[in-house]
Amino acid sequence: MREFSEQELVRREKVEKIREVCNPYPERYETNYDICDVSSLEDGVTGVRVAGRIVFMRKMGKMSFLTIRDIKGKIQLSIKVDMVGEERYKFFKECFDIGDFIGASGEVFTTHTGEKTIRVDSFEFLGKALKPLPEKFHGLTDQEACYRQRYVDLIMNQDSRDRFLIRMKFIKELRNYLDNLGYMEIETPILNNKPSGATARPFKSHHNALDMDVYLRIAPETYMKRAVIAGLPKVYEIGRCFRNEGIDQTHLQDFTMIETYQAYFNYKDNMKLIQNMIQTIIKNIFGTLTINFGDKEIDFSGDFPIVSFRELLIKHSNIDINVYNTKEKLLAKIKEDGIELESETPIENLGFGNLVDVLYKKVARPSMVSPVYLTEHPIDLSPLARTNDDNPQITDRFQLVVNGAEIVNGYSELVNPVEQERRLLEQAKLKEAGDEEAMDMDYDYIGAMEYGMPPISGWGMGIDRIVQLLTNSENIKDVVMFPLMKPVSDTDSKVVKTKVVENKFEEKRVIDFSKVKIEPLFEEMVDFDTFSKSDFRVVKVKNCVAVPKSKKLLQFTLDDGTDSERVILSGIHAYYEPEELIGKTLVAITNLPPRTMMGIDSCGMLLSAVFENDGEEDLHLLMVDDNIPAGAKLY
Repeated sequence: MREFSEQELVRREKVEKIREVCNPYPERYETNYDICDVSSLEDGVTGVRVAGRIVFMRKMGKMSFLTIRDIKGKIQLSIKVDMVGEERYKFFKECFDIGDFIGASGEVFTTHTGEKTIRVDSFEFLGKALKPLPEKFHGLTDQEACYRQRYVDLIMNQDSRDRFLIRMKFIKELRNYLDNLGYMEIETPILNNKPSGATARPFKSHHNALDMDVYLRIAPETYMKRAVIAGLPKVYEIGRCFRNEGIDQTHLQDFTMIETYQAYFNYKDNMKLIQNMIQTIIKNIFGTLTINFGDKEIDFSGDFPIVSFRELLIKHSNIDINVYNTKEKLLAKIKEDGIELESETPIENLGFGNLVDVLYKKVARPSMVSPVYLTEHPIDLSPLARTNDDNPQITDRFQLVVNGAEIVNGYSELVNPVEQERRLLEQAKLKEAGDEEAMDMDYDYIGAMEYGMPPISGWGMGIDRIVQLLTNSENIKDVVMFPLMKPVSDTDSKVVKTKVVENKFEEKRVIDFSKVKIEPLFEEMVDFDTFSKSDFRVVKVKNCVAVPKSKKLLQFTLDDGTDSERVILSGIHAYYEPEELIGKTLVAITNLPPRTMMGIDSCGMLLSAVFENDGEEDLHLLMVDDNIPAGAKLY
């Protein structure tokens, strides 16, 4: 049985009152202006019809003001008793609430405070909000609630609305740019017989009607190349892809990407195209080629520098992959130098190419802030790319890296079916040996290639990741309308409540304490002065993400009451998902010396209760009252 707050009960009662006057959920309302366009109208324009959600109301005796809004803008309405009549005005005052939808018509005028307003001569009730919106001055501030209830987030938070408007503009500009160059937009299958097009772990499912296993596509590449074989010289697709890998601030398991392929192009042609395309789109959206991300200023103007994979690794690790040119040699050198690498696939099971890639992501990529083209990738890392004519150990490939993240990946495509078959067979061997990110053999694709392919170059770009960069968003989930979240319960009826009622969720867990075993107390005494040197502080979790390539570590970004954010790593991923900890109030020791883990400095330690429950270790983070401010010292 669902429980409702007092406000929710009152609103449900109002629905019945509205029903006595009109349908509380009418079929349609005809408008002649978008809300965002009204502010540009001259005073005195009559017959203006708009509709939107009420986000502010000030009800008075004989005149009321309200503000309505949609995704693009807002406008003020003035409702007076002498304009709409006593009966309608009474209906408005008694039945309309913040969050409801209203349709209104009237004359445009400007108030004495300079605000463009519609003087309403008629209005219609268009929809009752049964739940009250969060308090207007704080909005929906809990980050987890913003992800789970994006519909409330977009209503309340202007920053969120701006982010998604930029995302929409970016995709529109992207389409316009490619369409103007003569590219054709196509669609390729999401359900694939073979996981192909990239080295990544796929999602596997089963097709009941055909009684066969299928894979959600990790990339549209091989099907788009089939289209070029068929005679389409310039193609692109914007669509969802799926990779069953880790989640962090820049990675999602389901994401939106664009891929393009052009016949008779090489990778250098595409590097020129992409530079011009990105510069054009950014200039069209922002009016400048300089953007800010955190405390960094990123300049997209001029020619993007080009650096080889080998040069970059020598610079950042002093390892020459031309010398350490086998998996065994490279792995031994990495261990000799004490470089700690971690991936979802055990390091020992990785092929040479993927091992090089893990090393690059560890030692070099985080330092690359301004746009840089990375070229000359090892052949094992690029099984679908063309071999370089001068050096058969590398491919004609490039990556555009900005702020430590891959934005674009592209290459001159391998069009030799014999060589392609050899490489895919090598990939299949790696997969059999335990490299879960290696590609499967795809004989249908080989068969298509055998009908003949022209020279081709293609590239792919993650839409979510570049929008994250352009909107200065800390987490990639901030730019995804409805990110996948772990359920809060086994039933659909339980939801995260807004701040008006309760701004978090709690799950009660029953523990049989007869099966609980705790560690024995220390017998050694500690003097008070020694104890008091430990600085115990209340901290608020601003963000929490899984550390890439780590199965245990979570990275917390914390408000500790100072002007600077504090980062603490904790090996508790087995007990908590990162998204469920965002917004929580915890306790940390803040004066421990920094400890480097996975290349990240952990500045402190979060306090947890650890015990044995029915023979298994259990752990609970120490959480305190949310009313305690960040930085409060514990004595």
